[in-house]
Amino acid sequence: MDFQLTDEQELLLESVDEFCERYFTDEVVEQMYAEGGMPDEIAEAYRDAGFGLMGIPEEYGGVPADKVTVGLMIERLYQKSGCMHILYQNSLSMFDIIEFGSEEQKQQCMEHYMETGWPISSLAISEPGAGSDNQSMTAVTRKQADGTYVLSGQKTWVTMGAVLPYTIVVAKDEDPSHDNRNMSLWLVKMDTPGVSTAPLHKIGQQCIPFCEVYFDDVVLTEDQRMGEPGKGFMMLMKNFEVERAYVVAEQLGLAQAALEDAARYANQRIAFGAPIAKLELIQELLCDMEIKVQNTRNMLYKTLWMLDNDIPVQLESAMLKRYGCKECFEVADMALQIYAGLGYTTEVRIGRLWADMRGNMFGGGTHEIMAYIAGRQVAKKYAQ
Repeated sequence: MDFQLTDEQELLLESVDEFCERYFTDEVVEQMYAEGGMPDEIAEAYRDAGFGLMGIPEEYGGVPADKVTVGLMIERLYQKSGCMHILYQNSLSMFDIIEFGSEEQKQQCMEHYMETGWPISSLAISEPGAGSDNQSMTAVTRKQADGTYVLSGQKTWVTMGAVLPYTIVVAKDEDPSHDNRNMSLWLVKMDTPGVSTAPLHKIGQQCIPFCEVYFDDVVLTEDQRMGEPGKGFMMLMKNFEVERAYVVAEQLGLAQAALEDAARYANQRIAFGAPIAKLELIQELLCDMEIKVQNTRNMLYKTLWMLDNDIPVQLESAMLKRYGCKECFEVADMALQIYAGLGYTTEVRIGRLWADMRGNMFGGGTHEIMAYIAGRQVAKKYAQ
């Protein structure tokens, strides 16, 4: 096993450090959380640096990169920025369009990104009654006599849904009943008649706007379809495994930031005549935090390495999401404990990190669903 980074990876991480130092100042981050968004300047600089193009095929203007390298970039980006922002998550809809979209949709996606620094679309998957239980989705399209389709339904937890010009919707074909497994993907323009939104108010991740999206008899045409009819959800699931790994990379970067803050504070805070880092119970917290960070990092890059080598990771990605997001959140929780009352104020960032990281135990697949997926795979693994 070789844990050494390549020269190119080292240079990439240095570039990420410089980017974060320049653009994610304390003042800018405070503004982002207060206003619920990110300045266009940061999105444009992220594009210009090539970070947002990593992993997209070169023929579409992307920057070829293996998944380990993308994971390294994501981890460092969130560690050094020290906040839960939208930059990495912006890439998810772009990956899906490049993977499943028509040539026209791919070109439209990349042209928009290069022009604005923002992706062209959000992802509309979850519904109020269908989060983990995706089979209970009721959003549906019905074909009309004139060859168009009418979309009806509601989506929730749509990241940037009210901000970006399009959304990728997964909806059942013809029949919204539970037994219907035929779902298709559609690229829907947000200013289409019948589309409306309502904001969601969260306890964390304040600088990433979420919303509900309502589709009231929205007329679609065949050229808005993405990929093969009836295979929409299965297509999305194809990308879920790598997306879950990238969510953990994001969570790991924030956990590393929380650990560094807590260790620094423990060396500075004087109690009983000495830095609290000399207290055994504080040392125990710091030790356990370091273990959780290192274990998550090892699981993450093994999973990404397997993906790069076309090794199935259904078990590994589910275990990684379940373990990594939980353990990294516990790092933030322990950091909050070290800060004690100060950490529960807005004077330091640890409380913000704590609230932000809690949300990643839902996004990309809940803690419980990951156990369900992994448990079945473990049973199969040892069945022989």
